[in-house]
Amino acid sequence: MISVTEVEPVESLDCVGLFCPQPLFQAKQAIESIKPGEVLEILADDPAAEEDIKRFARRTGHTFISAKRLSDGVNRILIRRKEE
Repeated sequence: MISVTEVEPVESLDCVGLFCPQPLFQAKQAIESIKPGEVLEILADDPAAEEDIKRFARRTGHTFISAKRLSDGVNRILIRRKEE
């Protein structure tokens, strides 16, 4: 099993300062810009972003890897694009 610290995102999306629904809209666009199997990192301080992105991943077949609150209060969310 791969640990979260070993997951290397191919793209990072900075949504700090944006509020619902912007982090979700931007994540939807960004996940489509990476290849299947690759990982997207989303940085967001919107309290709803983690749950919104979890639900989005579940509904669309992408994999929610993790969410971690960083020391500055920003959430680091990782999702993997589904294989086609």
